[in-house]
Amino acid sequence: MPDPSPILTLTLNPALDMATEVPEILPGQKLRCSDPLLDPGGGGLNVSRAIRALGGDSLALVAIGGLTGDRLAGLIRASGITFLSILGPGETRQSLTVTEETTGKQYRFMLPGPVWSEAERAHVFTLLRATARPGGISVISGSQPPGVPVDFPAQLALSMPGSRAVLDTSGKPLTEAVRNPISGLEVLRMDSEEAEGLTGHALTSRADTAKFAQDLARKGVAKKVVIARGADGNVLATADRRLFAPAPKVRVKSTVGAGDSFVAALVLAMARGLPDDEALALAAASAAAAVMTDATQLCRPEDVMRLLPDCAVTVL
Repeated sequence: MPDPSPILTLTLNPALDMATEVPEILPGQKLRCSDPLLDPGGGGLNVSRAIRALGGDSLALVAIGGLTGDRLAGLIRASGITFLSILGPGETRQSLTVTEETTGKQYRFMLPGPVWSEAERAHVFTLLRATARPGGISVISGSQPPGVPVDFPAQLALSMPGSRAVLDTSGKPLTEAVRNPISGLEVLRMDSEEAEGLTGHALTSRADTAKFAQDLARKGVAKKVVIARGADGNVLATADRRLFAPAPKVRVKSTVGAGDSFVAALVLAMARGLPDDEALALAAASAAAAVMTDATQLCRPEDVMRLLPDCAVTVL
């Protein structure tokens, strides 16, 4: 078997993720929290963490700034991820997830990251041109840092010629990527809510979702378009194929990190040369495994392997 393709993840707006619990969330009172769990966070970092959990390797490019950035770097080293730090502007942001024990509800507080200047963005492009390898896979995932233009994902992809770019984004950057396709984009991933925002109407059935995804692929938006239908499952469409993997029925502890675990498994399978149906099944199992873990935790390999038989892929 040939060596896997190299995987690069990019996280320009990382976060020091903190997760804690309180008995009940009440206004105007001091809420006594449990000991916090600390993890390195941000879309690309989470993808790299999940790839490592699944037995793969990646190189994570991470913007680091200030004392919070130093602490984040320490957590990344402790996780065993191979990473290259980029000197980011200002202070690395923090995020807080609080679970209310009485109801199981989660409250997520995301602080803004520092604003990136044009010169700082240019430095990233230079670094990517030197780091991304032709034929490798490059993951652009997570929130965009403040101060970047709406077509920033396209600029990042263009600075990695020959690399297979995977884009998992939302909001205005997603709309821009659909309206003005990124040349050579390998994978575009979104969830049903984002897809319905693009279509302007509900995608009630799997067939509706698959048709929309395939329309995007045929328009050249990406070679593969993936749409997550939540607890129902996941659709992957190319210009000539429409696949569906059901979501296994599991006890949900936290949905945080499910999408990143999905992307990690999909990318790892692609890097290993697996066909689309096997890649989609592994990704669906990894997303389901992630929702079984606590807030900032990701998929566990033993859960993924146990759930994989429940993710049999069918053609739509």
